[in-house]
Amino acid sequence: MSFTTDGSRWSDVWIAATARGTTMCGDFLAATALALALQSAGASGLAVSGLLLAATLPLVLCAPLAGRLADRVDSRTLLVTVGSIQAVICVLLAFATQPAVVIGLVALLACGLAVTQPCLAALLPAMVRPGDLPRASAVSQTAGSLGALAGPVLAGLLVGEFGTLVPLLLDAVSYLALVGAGLALRTRRGGRRTVTATVGTGPAPAWRLRADPLMLALVVSTAAVITAIGGINVIEVFFIRETLDSSATVYGLVGAAWMAGMLPGSWLAARVARRLTDDGALVHGVLATLAGCSLVVVLAATVPTAALLVPLWLIGGAANGGDNVFATVLTARRVPEPLRARAYAVIGAAVQGGSMAGYLLGGVLLAVLPPRPLIAAAGVAGLLVVLAFVPVVTRAVRHSRSGPRTPTRTGDGPPLSEAAGPPPFGHPGSVPAGDADPSRAGKGGTVPGDAGAVVAGPSVGAGPATRGDGAGLTTVRASR
Repeated sequence: MSFTTDGSRWSDVWIAATARGTTMCGDFLAATALALALQSAGASGLAVSGLLLAATLPLVLCAPLAGRLADRVDSRTLLVTVGSIQAVICVLLAFATQPAVVIGLVALLACGLAVTQPCLAALLPAMVRPGDLPRASAVSQTAGSLGALAGPVLAGLLVGEFGTLVPLLLDAVSYLALVGAGLALRTRRGGRRTVTATVGTGPAPAWRLRADPLMLALVVSTAAVITAIGGINVIEVFFIRETLDSSATVYGLVGAAWMAGMLPGSWLAARVARRLTDDGALVHGVLATLAGCSLVVVLAATVPTAALLVPLWLIGGAANGGDNVFATVLTARRVPEPLRARAYAVIGAAVQGGSMAGYLLGGVLLAVLPPRPLIAAAGVAGLLVVLAFVPVVTRAVRHSRSGPRTPTRTGDGPPLSEAAGPPPFGHPGSVPAGDADPSRAGKGGTVPGDAGAVVAGPSVGAGPATRGDGAGLTTVRASR
């Protein structure tokens, strides 16, 4: 389906959201189980950070190839094939005992995620009208948050009874939901369905991150903050289990609180994002939510009991959910559809690179310092990074607004302005492709018989996570 004045394809939104929530539950279930297993076996902080690095490095190294693959290969083929392979890898992981084998299999799983994450993220805007994207993104965020909410809780309950075997087998089953979604989704992109967006009579300019000051500011500031505070994913298990002397179940519940907070945060941000027609305001929204995440990390270092982490993590999760929504809307507005999966892969790689740096710092510093001061230092560093980027973002917004503008009025929203660089989301030059649908021909969409053709017609307005993620662009808490 393409962006038209017809209704959005909400059935596909719910199918994709359900698949995402199911796989997120399996991923967080397995990740929490493995972290608890390492800690219980007496492993060091470096061992935990090594596991997280294995789950993250492929997302960075494979990003250029994975993004191109998601743009050029049919989305159904990718989801079914990669999802099936990931299910098999999880089964092997459930029976692996050697640490080197476990790390290798986790890295292979991450290679699959490097492909499926940008594929799902790029599919979401193709399912709905631009004006409905904030709501669709909130639906996807909600499903992902519910899955991530259930995963740590289930891990805390199952690890004590069954060890890591059952959680990892459940993770394998969760990937079958991805396969099912690939078969059930009517919206498809990639391959011959990917259009060459046009502006007027010529091809749309190729999008480059370094040539888009707003997107560059978004990516660099987010990656820098994640580098500063990402180490809490390594430190937290030792802080809760040893410093605060709490059980594995409590650790799972605290981890779930962050994801629970993302639920209201994403819906509130969706309402705000729908009203923000200025892209610069979205970037400022990202900075504000990143500051909120950093602040709660600072406060977490002061708690005497693990129970007090729950309300703090709820607030932090709400800020994280808002960050995802603002980032998704901005990305979908500014990146032409044929390059969207590539853009999500590049952005995700930058964020995951920040996560890797954070994991490594957390593991190294935990070897010489206790958890509490490390958590405080991470939060303070995050706040300092946000403050440092305020003038950078302000200059980027000013630079973007100084370019030539072509006002356009969309079918269901307020006027938009096209800054210099790639056409904004909803501009007639950035019409995405999907399945050819004869009922939509002549309404600004694709024509039957040629899913790659763009028909002149009215465009509809911009209406986001994450890591704006069918998949969330940013999740401060770690996930495989």
